[in-house]
Formats: sequence, C-alpha cells, structure tokens
Amino acid sequence: MIGLFARSPKMREAVGLAERVSATDANVLITGESGAGKDLLAAFIHSQSKRAAQPLVKIDCATLPAELLEAELFGYERGAFTGAVEARAGRFEAAQNGTIVLDEVAHLSTDAQAKLLRVIERREFERLGGRKTIKLDARLLALTNVDLDAAVKAGHFREDLFYRLNVINIRVPPLRERKQDLSQLIQHFVKQYAAKHARKVDRVSQPALALLKAYDYPGNARELANVIERAVIVATDRTIDEHNLPVGLTAA
Repeated sequence: MIGLFARSPKMREAVGLAERVSATDANVLITGESGAGKDLLAAFIHSQSKRAAQPLVKIDCATLPAELLEAELFGYERGAFTGAVEARAGRFEAAQNGTIVLDEVAHLSTDAQAKLLRVIERREFERLGGRKTIKLDARLLALTNVDLDAAVKAGHFREDLFYRLNVINIRVPPLRERKQDLSQLIQHFVKQYAAKHARKVDRVSQPALALLKAYDYPGNARELANVIERAVIVATDRTIDEHNLPVGLTAA
C-alpha cells in the first residue's frame, strides 16, 4: 500500500530500499519525524518478507513504564513478582518466526537497552523468574524520530546497541519533502473516511486542493489524515471545499 503513495523521488528511494531489504533478515532502523509513516514502512517490509504469514508484533517503548518493560518483552513465570499469578508469554515469544517492531526505541532506559542488546547478540532470552532459555527467531525493526547518532554522542543511547539496530537505515521523508505524494494521499484519505463515517463525499474542490498542497504539515501524514477526516465530516455535499478546512490551514 505504501508504494502507491511514493511519487516523490525521496519516498521512492525509501520504498525501494525497503523492498530490497525485505528479502533479508537484517535489522532495520527506520527514522523520520513523528507522523511521517515509519510504522507503515515497517509493515510494508514485513508484508514483503518471507515472514509475511507470521506475526507482526509492535511494542511502543515510549508508553511502557520502565518497570514493566522487561516483563512485557520477555514474559514471566508464575510467582516471578507480586501479582504474577500465572505464567505469561512476552512480546518476543509472540513474534516468533515473524517480525518485532520496537517503536520509539530511543525511549528505552539504559537498563532496557543493555537487556535488548544481549537478546540481539545471543538470539535468546528467559522469561522473568524462569530458567528455560528460549531461542529467538524474529526479524527486528526499530523506529525512532530521534537522532540516535546524536543521542549516542550525548550518552543517552548505547553505541553498541545503535550499531546493532542500524544495519540498514531507512529515512522516511516528511510530507513537506514529498509534495508529489499529496494528491494520492488526499484521495486515499477521502475514500477511507467517507466509508468510515458513511458519507458520500468523493471530491475535493480546486481551491481546497490548492490549500492542502500549499501547507507544510508539521504533523506529516497523520496531520493530513486528521484534516481530511474533519473535512469529510463537516462537508455539506459530496465536495470538500476550502470552508471545510481548519482555520490554521487556510491561513497558512
């Protein structure tokens, strides 16, 4: 799906590299601004890989408290800690034979970074409170909107882990650098949200389209999706016009 919206040279380059790397099991670091579509590119890599029929498991490292991260990643045995009334498999086990996506990997604590590095190096782990070694067979994709090279230099991210994750680096360009993709993205979102909200909206007026193409979208594709969803909902007929767009966008 993401390849359909790659008209711009920078996006075609990113998708082309994703296609080439999908045939391998190499770790991939996908970088780019928030909302640019890093998760979509990760899903695309999985869908084109030999693991496509197996699980795609995503972990948002920014939302998991540090004290829960280890249990979430590796699972635990009954009695491993207070409240562990039964054994539970972790995300790594859930991703066996498939792909695991570490979103916002820069938010991992120093301790979690060390544990992740050991898993990557040894390709094995144990559940919390367990003694059985579990072999890991999963492709690893890491996503971040942080400059990890700068984070390494600042001492916030382990250099050895960075090198392990950064075997292949794919940058997803922000929307302002791929304006050629806007027309198809707009059409896609209009169709998607018209179906979602049972609206008969299927057109965008030329003045509205000109405004949509002129805006720089600091929130990237996620912001564009929100703008189109709102416009679809408030439109009074089948056509989105400039009056259906947010004031901030029309004033840009």
